[in-house]
Amino acid sequence: MKCRLCGSENLYLFYQQGNNNQFDFYRCRSCNLVNYDLQGGIDQKKYTDTFVDPSFHFHKQYKGQEKTFEFISRHIPQPGGLLDIGCGNGSLLLIARDHGWKVTGMELSNFYANELGRRYGIKVITANFLDYFPSPEEKYDLVTLRHVLEHLPDPISAMQRISSLLREGGIALLEFPNIDGAEARFRRFLAKTRLHRRNYKEDYFPGHCHEFSEKPFRLLCDMTGFRVILWETYSSKTILNGLNRLMKTGSKARALIQKRSAPV
Repeated sequence: MKCRLCGSENLYLFYQQGNNNQFDFYRCRSCNLVNYDLQGGIDQKKYTDTFVDPSFHFHKQYKGQEKTFEFISRHIPQPGGLLDIGCGNGSLLLIARDHGWKVTGMELSNFYANELGRRYGIKVITANFLDYFPSPEEKYDLVTLRHVLEHLPDPISAMQRISSLLREGGIALLEFPNIDGAEARFRRFLAKTRLHRRNYKEDYFPGHCHEFSEKPFRLLCDMTGFRVILWETYSSKTILNGLNRLMKTGSKARALIQKRSAPV
């Protein structure tokens, strides 16, 4: 097995999942990316036809996307054209539009796309962004990809697709789990010492192809023509987020990156 980021064969078993430890995750000694052995099988059926109205401010989906937009506002105060890949119920698009952004979504789900168009007049492209080739004039100032990258078997191609959707100097915001976060480290410690064992459903398969931390993500950006403007970690436990930003110990990461050249 080779690392799907740097191509190294110098990998070691990092942790396992499943009631029989049948799903293996290997860490690359060269770049630190955690690679799931895809031969174990994967479950990518993460979509649902239950539509949560994006204006429901009390819902956890809205709260999470509200935090994303607060981050955008702090670092990109000037509105422009925004594409949200995997836009789901569109809460981020609705919030951004209310603050002056020209918004477009991209979704695999025809149901979500139709509901957003019908209820809010938001344009949603129904497509897999990995297979989507924009016209020369279709370029965005900001592309957002939240908790999608870790599900994709070819992160290099994914970043090249994002680059093709951005104008020169455009910005992308990515969010994904941080495998080196304190919570993830603690869970691995509990499993390794057998102090706690997770019970998996009988039909469980992993959904993540990779697990990122700061080092492999920076390498991925460098390989695909991006520079990292900001890397920070956060947690659903917001009281700890000041410490998480300082110590980079949060269970999730936000990375703001800028297109600097054509992908290599």
